[in-house]
Amino acid sequence: MSIFKLYKLIKFLPLLVLFSAGINSACDKALDASRITVAGGSITEIIYALEQDEKLVAVDITSNFPKQASELPSIGYVRALSAEGVLSLSPSLILGENDMGPAAVMEQLSRVGIDIKIIPEENTADGIIDKVSCVANILDMSDYDKNLVLNDLRNEANDLHSIVKSNQSPKKVMFILGMESGSPTVGGRGTSADGFIKMTGGINIMDSFEGWKPVSTESIIEASPDFIIISNRGLSSFKTVEKLGQHPTLIFTPASKQNNIIALDGMAMLGFGPRTISSAKEVALRYISKDE
Repeated sequence: MSIFKLYKLIKFLPLLVLFSAGINSACDKALDASRITVAGGSITEIIYALEQDEKLVAVDITSNFPKQASELPSIGYVRALSAEGVLSLSPSLILGENDMGPAAVMEQLSRVGIDIKIIPEENTADGIIDKVSCVANILDMSDYDKNLVLNDLRNEANDLHSIVKSNQSPKKVMFILGMESGSPTVGGRGTSADGFIKMTGGINIMDSFEGWKPVSTESIIEASPDFIIISNRGLSSFKTVEKLGQHPTLIFTPASKQNNIIALDGMAMLGFGPRTISSAKEVALRYISKDE
């Protein structure tokens, strides 16, 4: 190992220990959940679903659902938090997703004694249920109150599994985040889009690379997606899915020719909060309806 790599490892070792400890105890009851700050839209959504929102004192800018969450003070973007901004709100507990940061800010907040919980995340229906259960445990909710929400989610997840199982011809799907660069930026392997497509029973035809990446017209034509999914925000400059389908990079795809382009709320699909299960159901049903 080079001296430079060793230095980097030593520099970040305390932070790795901090986050490892946080993850291992992430779902334990909080020491004090009376004043909660959230960095992550899905967690805010979960807290409202659990009817624990009276404890919220601030949220990040990805917390745009439900609408009343936007009335709370903002701590900025989940990946670019300010220690001073968070501390000014005197939170007793910070709940965050795994991309909460930057790391130096999280270390600083931990050093002043604030209870920080990084909620484990898995981009599946079961992972969403576990996520909700984790937050409920942190807030020390009774089994009865917790299960009022969890049972509804389990029923939704069971419905989704049944719909997916009934689809005898899995569809090739491409998820577009946006078209700002002229070339579609699509979700590859390991992205939240990849997890969402799999939840719907589809096949991510852009899994030859990891992460989000602009792709060429040639690659899209070769991939030949049966369905294209895009966020409402990504669609906004085109107004309608029909106009999007006429874009030169998409017009020759089966998805465009059959008008199989689906636009939904981006956070509802990719946030992996409670709404993601119902969004996946809606998409999975679209696959089947096109076969009938």
